[in-house]
Amino acid sequence: MTTAAIDVKTTSSRDIADWRPEDQAFWETTGKAIAYRNLWISVPSLLCGFAVWLMWGIITVQMLNLGFPFKPEDMFTITAIAGLSGATLRIPSSFFIRIAGGRNAIFLTTALLMIPAFGAGIALQDKNTPLWVFQLLALLSGIGGGNFACSMSNINTFFPKRLQGTALGINAGLGNFGVTTMQVMIPLVMTAGVFGALGGEPMTLIKDSGWILGKIPAGTSTYIQNASFIWLVLLIPLAFLGFFGMNNLLVVSPDIGSTAAAFAKILWLYGLALVTAGVGLYFYLPPPTGLGLLNMWVALPLIMVATLFVMKMAAIGDMKESIARQFAIFKNKHTWSLTALYVVTFGSFIGFSAAVPLSITVIFGSSHILDTATQTWIHSKNPNAPSALTYAWIGPFVGALIRPVGGWISDKVGGSIVTQIISVVMVVASAYTGYIMMQAYHSATPEIYFTEFMISFVILFAASGIGNGSTFRTVGVIFDRVQAGPVLGWTSAVAAYGAFIAPEVIKGQLKAGTPQYAMYGFAIFYALCLFINWWFYLRRGAEIKNP
Repeated sequence: MTTAAIDVKTTSSRDIADWRPEDQAFWETTGKAIAYRNLWISVPSLLCGFAVWLMWGIITVQMLNLGFPFKPEDMFTITAIAGLSGATLRIPSSFFIRIAGGRNAIFLTTALLMIPAFGAGIALQDKNTPLWVFQLLALLSGIGGGNFACSMSNINTFFPKRLQGTALGINAGLGNFGVTTMQVMIPLVMTAGVFGALGGEPMTLIKDSGWILGKIPAGTSTYIQNASFIWLVLLIPLAFLGFFGMNNLLVVSPDIGSTAAAFAKILWLYGLALVTAGVGLYFYLPPPTGLGLLNMWVALPLIMVATLFVMKMAAIGDMKESIARQFAIFKNKHTWSLTALYVVTFGSFIGFSAAVPLSITVIFGSSHILDTATQTWIHSKNPNAPSALTYAWIGPFVGALIRPVGGWISDKVGGSIVTQIISVVMVVASAYTGYIMMQAYHSATPEIYFTEFMISFVILFAASGIGNGSTFRTVGVIFDRVQAGPVLGWTSAVAAYGAFIAPEVIKGQLKAGTPQYAMYGFAIFYALCLFINWWFYLRRGAEIKNP
């Protein structure tokens, strides 16, 4: 260790008391190496979080192909539950770095992912497993979604402002590759007994399936349980790497206490959020799973408000004061404007990642013929259907790949101008995608529209990926180092509800026979946020010009 490195005062081998990334000499001699070490451990941990959170989008497609006794709408619901849970868990997760420390938070939230990964592997080995078991495991998979808020809050504190757009873009962009990694790896590992006798017995496909290289015909043996077991191979070493290789910055997290105390805070707040998410879902979901008393647009804000209220009221000891200080972000109007803008970008990315696989299966997996006598649509198996497992990975891959580019460009020209341009693109692309979905869902040969469908969604993913980086760059410009972390966490939490909203909205419109209305609605929202971005950050006389 160099003399400069010794100046990084520590209270333990992993707790750093002196951190000055804006000091160029400190950064070059000491801070840079520490920051990038934490970043490169954070990235694969976040990748696994995304993978476990969103694995149900692929698993549910294969469950239908294997003949699990559930309806397509049940599969959409499982995916939506994971989405809602992950978004809700981001609310407490956005405060973890302040109250528990970065190293403690990343280690524990990564280790907790082993629970849904192992549990789903067991449940998927039996077609008679009740629906509620999969719904519970989907709820727990939300831990992977929650990880994003603390991961981004943590990395933000390590880097100087001039590099935050790039660093956050790398962390989020490569972390977002968890979606693509999952969508490519799951179909691959399901084709063989990867874990031998320990992995259970295969099932037989009753419908054609697929993987990245093409179609897998009905009658093929499939190890669907590998879809979740495979993540244990990565999570176990990553948890150890996080515990022994990452750091807590005491300048950001002054009241973390012992490691055990930090873990207790995380588990307590996560437990509270899981309860509010579970109760909200019980009132929202239709019988027999729930009561079906609440509309989605009522349930979501109630869950968010309830989570914040319970966190504040049930905080213990020094957590209460720390959380209260961070609640100051809600008094700043820019917290709310940037929340809306991040819903456009990350909300779209994560929502479409969850919804597109099942949308491909439902829209293009059947031929749609109008019965002129009854004026109803008849949906029968389409022999020329493209496999969702072959194509669903492309959009998230493009969105994740381009996200660091969005951060880098925004560092050069300003975040808001980039956000404005991609919002225009998303308005047009969303409206056109809706038109294509309408054509395909009313066609006896929907596969002829598939190429246009995929191109439109790839454009949406690319634009949202660039916008992810630009919006986070704007947060780094507007807020100071103490508040930027919680704001990043909060905006990402609200945007993550896209993983719940998109599957539910598209499911509802598919059931009604009008999938285009879902995309038209998204286009209207994008247009509204286009105006918000211009009003707050680009117009002449704006309080904060960026640029």
